[in-house]
Amino acid sequence: KMIEVARLYRFENDGHLKAFADVIFNSQLLVKGVRVADGRNGLYVSMPSAQGKDGKWYPTVMLLEDSLKEELQTTVLEAYNV
Repeated sequence: KMIEVARLYRFENDGHLKAFADVIFNSQLLVKGVRVADGRNGLYVSMPSAQGKDGKWYPTVMLLEDSLKEELQTTVLEAYNV
């Protein structure tokens, strides 16, 4: 499998943020801080981000292939829903 969830930490609250995940890509790259959040259209997965000096949030890791984004979304939400 190209993407696997190494660790998932759920939050037991009613907030927007539901979980953090550490995700391994191709058994070679570990990305920590992938988020599971509840949005207008339900649960979604977002990559880590950092706040800039202007106060806005910017991604620190970006997936460039749509198919990889879809696989990440599916894999992390499956792990979250277990």
